[in-house]
Amino acid sequence: MTTTTPAQPSGTAPGAGPGDLTADEFAERLAPMRREILAHCYRMTGSVHDAEDMLQETYLRAWRAMRGFENRSSLRTWVFRIATNTCLTHLEGRRRRPLPTGIGAPAADPRDQPREDLGTPWLEPLPDALVWSQPAADPAETTVHRDSVRLAFVAALQHLTAQQRAVLLLRDVLAWSAAEVADALALSVAAVNSTLQRARAHMANVQHLTPMEPTDPRHRALVERYVAAFEAYDVAAIVELLAADVVWEMPPFPGWYAGPQAVGELIGTWCPAQGPGDMRMVPTSANGLPAFALYMRNEEGRHEAFQVQQVTVTQDGVRHVTAWFGAELFARFGLPAHLA
Repeated sequence: MTTTTPAQPSGTAPGAGPGDLTADEFAERLAPMRREILAHCYRMTGSVHDAEDMLQETYLRAWRAMRGFENRSSLRTWVFRIATNTCLTHLEGRRRRPLPTGIGAPAADPRDQPREDLGTPWLEPLPDALVWSQPAADPAETTVHRDSVRLAFVAALQHLTAQQRAVLLLRDVLAWSAAEVADALALSVAAVNSTLQRARAHMANVQHLTPMEPTDPRHRALVERYVAAFEAYDVAAIVELLAADVVWEMPPFPGWYAGPQAVGELIGTWCPAQGPGDMRMVPTSANGLPAFALYMRNEEGRHEAFQVQQVTVTQDGVRHVTAWFGAELFARFGLPAHLA
């Protein structure tokens, strides 16, 4: 997996940059926070591409402002303050990034051919490898908590204003005090509290699924059957594994589908696969949950990048699938464009 390493400011000799740190020393001090900052910027923007840009900009802004850092707060608090305001500047005048289920339209008819909407900036998946280099020995000790990057949570954040997002994340995810948030965002404590109240009220309406842990044997067995059904292009077997209230969505197509029958009809009608072997699925992970890179066999017989599916499994079966289309996603997950 190739991850983005923030560019270091030029100059490595003592006194070459702001403050008393060299560029290498500065980058070394910020390195332990890199994944946390990236996750924070992803929550704010809903885009991995934008989050990586904001991470780079945060490093540069912090380097330039290092002389003004007077240790009145921790270095971590100071850097996250810069990251938050960098994201707020970036989000000015930009459209939110929804999922198809978040645009307010009813469930689509699977008999109608899906049509792409390339004009909407859709919410992007977050490859786990960008924020977790390896599984933590104790999930409670994970620096970036998985619940804070769950797709449903990040999708709900996109319905808030940029300022509401910032306040909610700083207070409820990073556990800052109201006074710290007020100082970081140039607000009064009263304004922070009222903004937080409105943000929490919206987030309370978000449906919270309780996914089974990937380590659960039942989860592994169901996922193995799910992959086998796709690779065999056995639509009936796929439908059997879906929960009664399953939801299927697939950016950049704005339509979403509810219920096993609708999902089965969608796959059986519009999937370009013709039979067993046409699809191959490679396991990966995104937003703290299992995901699969689906490769479709083309006319030359080669399997090429087709979609990335994130699969949410509950006690009742596969409860939610978000399938992102776009070969460019595969590189972000460190996956090849074609399979041998």
